[in-house]
Amino acid sequence: MNDFAEGGRGASDGAAHRYGDEAPGVGREARDRLVAAAPDGEDRAVEAALRPRDLGEFIGQERVRGQLDLVLKAARARGATADHVLLSGAPGLGKTTLSMIIAAEMEAPIRISSGPAIQHAGDLAAILSSLQEGEILFLDEIHRMSRPAEEMLYMAMEDFRVDVIVGKGPGATAIPLELPPFTLVGATTRAGLLPPPLRDRFGFTAHMEFYAPIELERVIHRSAGLLGVEVRPEGAAEIAGRSRGTPRIANRLLRRVRDYAQVKGDGVVTRDIAAAALEVYEVDGRGLDRLDRSVLDALLRLFAGGPVGLSTLAVAVGEERETVEEVAEPFLVREGLLARTPRGRVATPAAWSHMGLTPPRQRGETPGGSLFEE
Repeated sequence: MNDFAEGGRGASDGAAHRYGDEAPGVGREARDRLVAAAPDGEDRAVEAALRPRDLGEFIGQERVRGQLDLVLKAARARGATADHVLLSGAPGLGKTTLSMIIAAEMEAPIRISSGPAIQHAGDLAAILSSLQEGEILFLDEIHRMSRPAEEMLYMAMEDFRVDVIVGKGPGATAIPLELPPFTLVGATTRAGLLPPPLRDRFGFTAHMEFYAPIELERVIHRSAGLLGVEVRPEGAAEIAGRSRGTPRIANRLLRRVRDYAQVKGDGVVTRDIAAAALEVYEVDGRGLDRLDRSVLDALLRLFAGGPVGLSTLAVAVGEERETVEEVAEPFLVREGLLARTPRGRVATPAAWSHMGLTPPRQRGETPGGSLFEE
């Protein structure tokens, strides 16, 4: 993926570092899209009932599951705590679920917190000092912890000890505090933002990939069984094809299709019912929603496919710059419908085809070229 932003500025300098986070410039309407990977209130309530309880129930991520199974079985055989685990990947792929499975497999309690909640070393010290032996500490979005807390975590992970500073100035004293052996499970959507000293202290690291449609079909059938929804195979395939490779989105679409099937049909999710329901919710066959198609439509119709600067494209769509860059573009780039270049955003041939439009050169017209560059 080309992470160039407008005017040649690398995305590593800007908002792309917050992938998966709620950025200030992104409105709630954009975050609450039906195809958003971040969880909403309903997702959190339903996911608790749908989560698999052990590795045998967990669908997909075959490589990660196999490796993690070896790590946990070896730890149980030794009668020791498991190595620290780092899980990276996009939102909605099952990082939190795997952390709970690790606790269940190790028959240990789990403590859940997040990086943004730990802004001071004292916050982390309070959590660490209350852990029981063998307990699992899950830190979501671990890359967003404060630097002092990160530095305290180094010693806690390696030596199971922290130094608590008492007092200020020349009279300050460091009191060593011994910790019981514990397992830290860190989750991040941006593994590259973790400092090397922290990343190197994890005994097992795993990157979670997007799901194939056939894996999502299995997820949908399992969730449908738990929710009491009758889903035909072709109906599950229709939903899976529009789920962006993400189980959380697949489960959310399933619930909306279930509602449509109960109101407009006989409660059975067929291909026609699924397609009609998702048309109502403006999710097309490739998983694009209204915002995604608006960005492509403006890029193609107004700017002849680009290149066009991000700010100009955002104005044309009627959205904030951050909304276009952080909410719409990641999926469009991953699908090969849009490219980020040093000169601006450019539509690919696949975008013209998906939107049913003909590129200007094929129509004998002259594209906008530098007219739309910034």
